[in-house]
Amino acid sequence: MSAVTIYDVAERAGVSIKSVSRVLNGKPNVTEALRRKVEEAAESLGYRPSLSARGLAGARSYIIAALVDAELTIEHWRSGRGNDYLSRMELGALMECRQAGCHLLIELVDVASDTLKRDILAMVSSLRPDGLILTPPVSDCAVVLSALDSRGVAYVRLGAETEPSRGRRVYMDDHRAAYDMTAYLARMGHRDIGFVVGSPRYAASRARREGFEAAMAQHGLQVRPEWVADGDFTFPSGLDCGLRILSADPRPTAIFASNDDMAFGVIQAARRLGLSIPGEVSVAGFDDAPGAQFSAPQLTTVRQPVAEMAEAAARMIIAHAQDSTHEAPRVREVAYVVIGRESTAPPPPPARHDRP
Repeated sequence: MSAVTIYDVAERAGVSIKSVSRVLNGKPNVTEALRRKVEEAAESLGYRPSLSARGLAGARSYIIAALVDAELTIEHWRSGRGNDYLSRMELGALMECRQAGCHLLIELVDVASDTLKRDILAMVSSLRPDGLILTPPVSDCAVVLSALDSRGVAYVRLGAETEPSRGRRVYMDDHRAAYDMTAYLARMGHRDIGFVVGSPRYAASRARREGFEAAMAQHGLQVRPEWVADGDFTFPSGLDCGLRILSADPRPTAIFASNDDMAFGVIQAARRLGLSIPGEVSVAGFDDAPGAQFSAPQLTTVRQPVAEMAEAAARMIIAHAQDSTHEAPRVREVAYVVIGRESTAPPPPPARHDRP
């Protein structure tokens, strides 16, 4: 049985091929009666346009590409732990793409590559995507943004911290979220709090560190250099940082890690040193990765709605592709939630400091 074509749909609906193309490509200025007639004909015939047919029928490719950090993605793959951020981002974008009949592609990007601009332009030329979802740190990379702007390619930046007015953006307030988590620990009674910084390639790392420092200052608490360590958002770096911080004398009663993978590493470090959690040290993370509520103990963390952010980004791209003249909101802020679980508790008595 031969595949149903756009010509079959046009014949069944009793309209021109051009009219079918306009409806299927989501073009504006299509009457409701025409849209209904074409959609009913396509559904009755079981018509599903191929990517090549769509590309020939109109300007749209029905492809949305998400650009993700090659270095961190490969590191997670090598460690066997997977990439929770990527999984949730992909799920959110896929849900929106599925409803709109679009296809999602994932492209690895090395932001440190000498050929970055050429690689981006070659990818855009090859795929002709309706738009791009830029994830951190790609979303803050000036080379990528300039390359896309030079070709007029639509994009939405996830979690971007730099040049907030540039392009479309879906973000969460990393600074405020880190501030609130630190304040949560302080209200619990912790005065000695350590911090594990994320990768310096991510603007969010700086925002979260500054949020931590602001909350410490607001609560009259000292940030001690020996209790702050630089990680890279991976479990092994969290383990190394945790061993370093918890081996200090005195050691903090709580450690806040810039993401959950590093928090899990800190928990492993505490166990190696024979410290109970949260009995002797509390640990908090950031992200609310799927494993956070299933770890032992369950991890206190900041829930970052990555799937919701990606879904919103895909929706922005699709709306722009359907009608580039429509003035839709270019910026959306999503809410975070501080989630208290079993890995945090008040500091153990007696307190190890002389401050009141």
